[in-house]
Amino acid sequence: MAEYNFDDIRCYNDADIPSKLWPLADRPEILGAIKAGFPNVDPEQMKALILSCKTVKDFQTKVILLILDMLCKKCTDGVEAYGLDQIDFTNGHLFVTNHRDIVLDSALLNYILAKNGKETSEIAIGNNLFAAPWIEDLVRVNKSFVVRRDITGRQLLEASMKLSAYIYKEIVENKCSIWMAQREGRSKDNSDNTQASVIKMLSLGGKTKDHMQNVRALHTIPVAISYEYDPCDYLKAAEFQLKRDNPEWKKTKADDVKSMATGLMGYKGRIRYTFTSELNGVFDQYPWINDRNAQVNCVCETIDNMLHEAMVLYPINYVAYDLKYQTDRYKNQKMYTEADKTKAAAYLNGQLAKVDIPNRDEAFLWDMLLTMYSNPVFNKEKLSRERDTNYVPMT
Repeated sequence: MAEYNFDDIRCYNDADIPSKLWPLADRPEILGAIKAGFPNVDPEQMKALILSCKTVKDFQTKVILLILDMLCKKCTDGVEAYGLDQIDFTNGHLFVTNHRDIVLDSALLNYILAKNGKETSEIAIGNNLFAAPWIEDLVRVNKSFVVRRDITGRQLLEASMKLSAYIYKEIVENKCSIWMAQREGRSKDNSDNTQASVIKMLSLGGKTKDHMQNVRALHTIPVAISYEYDPCDYLKAAEFQLKRDNPEWKKTKADDVKSMATGLMGYKGRIRYTFTSELNGVFDQYPWINDRNAQVNCVCETIDNMLHEAMVLYPINYVAYDLKYQTDRYKNQKMYTEADKTKAAAYLNGQLAKVDIPNRDEAFLWDMLLTMYSNPVFNKEKLSRERDTNYVPMT
């Protein structure tokens, strides 16, 4: 294994606090955002709080948890966690989740860990989200490490090898936990499928050529994130149409910033994080797989199945399914009431009205919203059908 200098991608440590955190206390963008989101917070008191932090843990405990507490009270109907008591925290873990929100997926994971007296995890974050240099400093002092998204070819392979080596070092040697999404970028349609390239990247830092054995070493735990409402749903629907109308269309950094702000401050209803079991115990049930591509497929499908099974479904998911597929299946199963249906329809129509793009295709946008909310139901149905036929994911 090559020796790497991780200074350009690693999380900042306590020694970096004076040079990386304290200058952020004077950033008008940060204090302005806090004031806009939480008008009752005195910016000068927040500035003093930031300057009082001497360690990364100080910053997370005094500042980040405080902000997340306020955010959860303002923008959610509660955050719940299940399965945390089954985890052996003497090991570091790779927490792999579905990816709904740019910022909150990882932030709320750490919020849950901290609230339950556990060490927070390190966070993988793409450098495409660094719209300004100070954003990189802010996230890296909050235990985030950098994933390069702006390179291709040989550079990308080298960066992936280095990234994987960093992940193995932190989890296997330092017993730290790490959060990573199951795919690059959010799942716009909530299909929640693990990207093969993510698994291949993770395996690069392992000691063997066997992808499954390398993933085993990371004590990987899939975590299902279930948001009742996605405040970015209308933005995602708009992206689908823009991409449909112009295949060359790409998001700008300003689009990412808008998505981050909307995801943070928009109403999300109920939220549940469901921690499943380690992949290792599931892998023990499978016969030996020799083909390396089949190994990757097995890892991806196993993660997908565990996430789909653990996903919590809300009335709006069942309503969206019945509307999209023009059925009364879940109405007849009493998975929602007429009041639930009225509430869901009002919400979806309200989100549809927010879409501000040229040549709005109302029918297409509506179908995209229904797809987002119905796909978790579809995934559970598919998993149930496969289990009825004794399906085992392998190749």
